[in-house]
Amino acid sequence: MHPEDATWSGPVARLRTSDTEREEIAEILRAAMAEGRLSLDEGEERLTTAYAAKFRDELDVLTRDLPHGGRQALARMPHRRAATRRSLQRHASFILIVAGVLTGLWVLSGAPFFWPVFPLFFLVMGLIRHAREGRWEPRAHPRH
Repeated sequence: MHPEDATWSGPVARLRTSDTEREEIAEILRAAMAEGRLSLDEGEERLTTAYAAKFRDELDVLTRDLPHGGRQALARMPHRRAATRRSLQRHASFILIVAGVLTGLWVLSGAPFFWPVFPLFFLVMGLIRHAREGRWEPRAHPRH
């Protein structure tokens, strides 16, 4: 075991990264290269470093100098916009189906007030949040 690795008995000093995290950073770097924020040489150098990284803190420095950690550029990529649009359509379809089922249950229950408004309120708020985060300014997800 190397000195920079955490010991079994002590607290974790550095957290190892996963293939998914490396690929996410690589995608951000490719988006920054497409926008012209990184030259091809600098982008390739950072990509090589990203794929060779063992720890999360090694990945953080690769996007630190990009606006919003590079996530803004990533959200503007055409394939991300199309995926967000499809995801929102699926989410809205799900809410419409649930609204239909809940309305049917309300009719069958004979309740004097429209009680499905309460769960539907939260479902619609979730859809609004999904739509807001799917725009060009997604929230940065903290790394622990």
